[in-house]
Amino acid sequence: MVQFNKEDVQKLPKINRLNLINSCTGYKSANLIGTKSKDGKSNVAIFSSITHLGSDPALLSFILRPATVPRNSYTNMKETGYFTVNHITEEIIAQAHQTSAAYDYGISEFKITGLEEEYHNEIKEPFVAKSPVQILCKYLSEYEIKENNCIHILASIETIFCDEKIITTDNWLQLEKGNVVVINGLDGYCLPKLIDRFEYARPNTETKSMLKNDSQKN
Repeated sequence: MVQFNKEDVQKLPKINRLNLINSCTGYKSANLIGTKSKDGKSNVAIFSSITHLGSDPALLSFILRPATVPRNSYTNMKETGYFTVNHITEEIIAQAHQTSAAYDYGISEFKITGLEEEYHNEIKEPFVAKSPVQILCKYLSEYEIKENNCIHILASIETIFCDEKIITTDNWLQLEKGNVVVINGLDGYCLPKLIDRFEYARPNTETKSMLKNDSQKN
C-alpha cells in the first residue's frame, strides 16, 4: 500500500492534491442543477455532492463552494426558491462536464454546451432533457461550514419525474437501465453495474438476495 500522511498531501502539487483527495472518498453522484434567475435567465451546473438526507420528509442536500465569487446557481435558487436536480447519462458527460467552466453571469450553459432545456407542467425551472431522473427541489436552508467556508444547502423534494423503464414494481429506480453515470474524483465518469439487491436487514435474520429470489420464482 502507498501511504500519504497529512504532510505528504500538503506537499503535493495543487492538481495532484485535488485528484487524490477528491477520488479517495469513492464514487460520487453526478448531477446537473438547473435554475432560472428572477429575470428569466436559465443556468445549469454540474455537482458531485448531492446526497439523500431523509425520506419522510423527502430531503436532499449538497455542498456549495465558498461564495467568494459569483455562484449563479446559488443566487438563482435563493431568489426563486427552487431548482432542479437531473441525473447525468453516458450520452451527455462531455456537455455536463463543460458546465463546470466559469462562465459570466447571464450566459446560459444550456446554450453554450448544447444541453437542452425541458419544462414540465407549470414549473418555471428548467430540467435537462434526456435525463432519466429529474427532481424539482425547494430551497429550505443553508449552513456554513466554518472549517472551509463552504455552504451546506438543504432542500425538499417537491416532484420527481423518471423514465418508466427504470422504475420497478416497488418504486426502486434501477439507474443502470438509464445509463446514469457516477463521478470518480473531479473528472472521471463511470458507468456502475448492478450486482445485487438485498431485503431489508433485520437482526438475527439471514441476508437474502432479492434478485436471486426473483430469478428462482421465475
